[in-house]
Amino acid sequence: MPLPEPEAVIRAPGPWIHRDVAANGARFHVVDIGDGPAVLLLHGFPTFWWTWRHQLTALAEAGYRAIAMDLRGYGGSDHPPEGYDPRTLSADVAGVIRSLGIPEAVIVGHGWGGIGAWSTAVLEPEVVRAIVPVSMPHPRQLRKALLRESRQRAAVRYAIGFQVPFWPERSLTARDGQRVADLIAQWSGDPSWLDEPTAETYRSAFLRWPTAHTAVEYHRWAARSVLRPDGLTYMSLMEAPIQRPVLQVHGSGDPMVLASSVDGSDEYVRAPYRRVDLDTGHFPHEEDRDAFTGALTTWLSELDSG
Repeated sequence: MPLPEPEAVIRAPGPWIHRDVAANGARFHVVDIGDGPAVLLLHGFPTFWWTWRHQLTALAEAGYRAIAMDLRGYGGSDHPPEGYDPRTLSADVAGVIRSLGIPEAVIVGHGWGGIGAWSTAVLEPEVVRAIVPVSMPHPRQLRKALLRESRQRAAVRYAIGFQVPFWPERSLTARDGQRVADLIAQWSGDPSWLDEPTAETYRSAFLRWPTAHTAVEYHRWAARSVLRPDGLTYMSLMEAPIQRPVLQVHGSGDPMVLASSVDGSDEYVRAPYRRVDLDTGHFPHEEDRDAFTGALTTWLSELDSG
């Protein structure tokens, strides 16, 4: 049976509104639902906005305006040939917030979206009310873990293969994107949540060309910038303390970003910090959506009450 068309899953119908927003010299696809304080949701690799489908409706019901954004190079957003680095990602996020006419937002980010949350809090703090990094340590803490922990280096070994040209893109799109579903299952603590329709949705969205190339470009920048001026400058900028409240959510059984690698992220925060570890793998918001959403909405209500 053929996969659904990429455009059909990227523009999936629901109680939300699909919007195209111009920001930072590109066009971004966002999904918007609810009224109230803004919560901007950023996905990671290899998903797209739809990974937040459960939280979108739950947040709207809790009295928030929930907005899920396709990152540059994913889903319905533009796929330009460059800009797959955290500084550009931060400018993208800030630009989308401003274009939507929102003074500030709580930024929830998973994986690469978590890097976006950390980075925007430092580089574009005026649009950030608070951040919720999910399955992602502070970037400087992640670098320390990669340098010091052989287990963490082994866990992200897949990214080494992403440094070669052409092959990663071909492997990710072969057999109608089967490797996308395989990676999501491998990184989950219990992959039973990834039923066939859900896997097909992620595979289909990733097959929209050139998503396979642009999604990999984030990983290429991360590896190749380690000793380049742009990478060194970014890490230097990220020494600045986070001056916004932080809720850190991690899966205790995450096989890709080890729970121990998150330890020490609070050292970069000069505001209220809370960490919640859930009994999941790399996708806590999908694997145990009720526990994740409960932790998030409880923290948000406390944030609102001051």
